[in-house]
Amino acid sequence: MTKATINYQELTKQIKLWGLELGFSQVGISDIDLSEHEAALTHWLENDYHGNMDYMARHGLMRARARELVAGTLNVISVRMDYLPTDAKFATILKNKDHAYISRYALGRDYHKLMRKRLKQLGENIKAHCEHFNYRPFVDSAPILERPLAEKAGLGWVGKHSLLINKQAGSWFFLGELLVDLPLIPDTKPENDCGTCVACIKICPTQAIVEPYVVDARRCISYLTIELRDAIPLEFRPLIGNRIYGCDDCQLICPWNKFATLGSEDDFKPRQNLDNIALLTLFSWDEAKFLNKTEGSPIRRIGFQCWQRNIAVALGNADFSKHNVEALTQKLTKAEPMVAEHIEWALAQQTLKQQALNTDKNLRLTARLIRSVEKGMPRDA
Repeated sequence: MTKATINYQELTKQIKLWGLELGFSQVGISDIDLSEHEAALTHWLENDYHGNMDYMARHGLMRARARELVAGTLNVISVRMDYLPTDAKFATILKNKDHAYISRYALGRDYHKLMRKRLKQLGENIKAHCEHFNYRPFVDSAPILERPLAEKAGLGWVGKHSLLINKQAGSWFFLGELLVDLPLIPDTKPENDCGTCVACIKICPTQAIVEPYVVDARRCISYLTIELRDAIPLEFRPLIGNRIYGCDDCQLICPWNKFATLGSEDDFKPRQNLDNIALLTLFSWDEAKFLNKTEGSPIRRIGFQCWQRNIAVALGNADFSKHNVEALTQKLTKAEPMVAEHIEWALAQQTLKQQALNTDKNLRLTARLIRSVEKGMPRDA
């Protein structure tokens, strides 16, 4: 069928049906005009809120101009795929300081390949229906403002934490895009229903949400534990707690996530017991075991050194334990300089906690002795 004879309203409906059949939770269509976001993007980059993510600045305003990315683009097909695992142990793990907290999106297989494959299948379905059709699939793989595009496609609204929120499904989902050269029928942008709520801003451990809808990546725990390849700044180490890969706090507190939809993809289910595993177990892995255990996982991308760096910080934040001290001391002898710096910090934290415990113990003994003496004193003394 040629482009001139296509019923684009019917094709738009069919594309959404194909998307659902391929396992996407929702499919929407948007135009490519993101000019209203260019000033905010420029301001964000000028403030260096992208940190060491140089690729964010490299492409500049191309991120808001899809046609500069792929010539001929007329519309963007945005998709969402829910990933929230069943029986997610959020609060339990965060409170259990000797266990590792890993962002819920990273517990299973890497979503990039799975979603890109499905998007390509969607593109091929359209291509079988249309002559001379061109498309490009993207899943975090292109300089493009995917959340504003998904918002225009009706998948949700951008919340104050900068993530997309869906009124019926919360925010625990992945996004992907198919840039196409077809004049499809765009969806309607939903209203922003954050209202006066600022829960995500208040809960952020490092105060990374510097103002509504603006995140300073340099302060964000996800950036610090995933994107940063250097030493984690001292001011943020105690605030990271036991989060060794990413952070979900702003989503955990969001009221709209009471409507969150569970993911149906087996690939997104927790693997290697990563949703309930001790820090010392993970710290005991050598590089070969790390690579083996994280095969097919997004965690592997940070590399073994950053993995050890993150766990060392978490062990420093854990309650004092001679086992923690022994493990840190043993690793220190062979650690790379960047990792060694964090191990030494963790050992110093463990020493401070041991001293605090001893002080507290001495105070309790003294109080007990005083009470004992007082009991033995004569009434008229």
